[in-house]
Amino acid sequence: MRKKTIRDIQLQDKTVLMRVDFNVPMSEGQITDDNRIVQALPTIDYALEQGAKLVLFSHLGRIKTEADKEKNSLAPVAKRLSELLDKKVTFVSETRGPVLEEAVRNLKSGEIVMFENTRFEDLNDKAESKNNPELGKYWASLGDVFVNDAFGTAHRAHASNVGIANNIDTAVAGFLMEKEIRFIGGAVDNPERPFVAILGGAKVSDKISVIENLLTKADKILICGAMAYTFYKAKGYEVGLSKCEDDFVSFAKEMLEKAQGKLILPVDNLVTKEFSEDAEATLVSADSIPADQMGMDIGPRTLELFRKHLENAKTVVWNGPAGVFEFEKFAGGTKGICGILTGLEGATTIIGGGDSAAAAIKFGYKDKFTHISTGGGASLEYLEGKELPGIKAIHNKDCCCEDC
Repeated sequence: MRKKTIRDIQLQDKTVLMRVDFNVPMSEGQITDDNRIVQALPTIDYALEQGAKLVLFSHLGRIKTEADKEKNSLAPVAKRLSELLDKKVTFVSETRGPVLEEAVRNLKSGEIVMFENTRFEDLNDKAESKNNPELGKYWASLGDVFVNDAFGTAHRAHASNVGIANNIDTAVAGFLMEKEIRFIGGAVDNPERPFVAILGGAKVSDKISVIENLLTKADKILICGAMAYTFYKAKGYEVGLSKCEDDFVSFAKEMLEKAQGKLILPVDNLVTKEFSEDAEATLVSADSIPADQMGMDIGPRTLELFRKHLENAKTVVWNGPAGVFEFEKFAGGTKGICGILTGLEGATTIIGGGDSAAAAIKFGYKDKFTHISTGGGASLEYLEGKELPGIKAIHNKDCCCEDC
């Protein structure tokens, strides 16, 4: 990897600014899933072990009103982090100013300060989200080095990632960011073959560039989820009440022709007359969806077809569930893909964040994949082959050998 990482720099007695992704789900002031905090612990632990004076910061939600500020404070996150580390985390309820500056100045090696939600700076002029030059420069002035471990925001040029990196002498990747670059970037740019991609979810329109890019990279692309119905319509099939993007049928037809057999569609589906967990389900062939019913999941013949295309795969990237996995009756396809992938021997299996990651974790497969990305939008743009500004801003190693 060409980007510098936290291993490449000295941290003893340095004030280390670390951008983490603690954008965790909250309900009535309580964290409902602390996975993103847990994922950041290796980088945090390493910095502390190396004698850093650690300054942590993150965004949480969107801030458009004062009420948004009240419900999106990072104070509960700082408390949970303290519990996980079994160590004091000093929380500063400001994003700039004398109180924050003094707290940072008083830090000793091995101590932690976390300051308030970076998007509090968005309330008036979107200084964070629009990468206000003065704000990025100010935050950079608080530390000696910058560690970016927030892949979930790498597709955005914000003051708290690109702004700081552009105004500090040393900007490196944390362990989580390094993993994302190695696994997702490596899978797309230099995969061990056969390389199979699985694309699901609701919309073809969300994955146009992903499909186009992966058609030039992958050996096979397995299509599932609601986006399959747009491809069905492109083939002239009846899709009934299934979610279908009519504006993208011509694109789907073009991709099917261009793919020359690389795109694999489901061959059977569970269908119902209404979008309901309790709706009566019927199994039908792909070309036999009744006009008054909608597709909700892939069927067992599709799972066997997918298994056949995956059995010899050495690299698999999966983005998007196979059906309405939130309803138990229609979770079989997504669970089935989890089972197939985790049973592949010697394969690198990667989930590109979003709903497929949530499903894998929900169904107990969290530790059975090679890598589950922490970034939804960032993962998708990486799969498109885009250069992400948050990664671009991390400084390169001086070495130019290909193995870096």
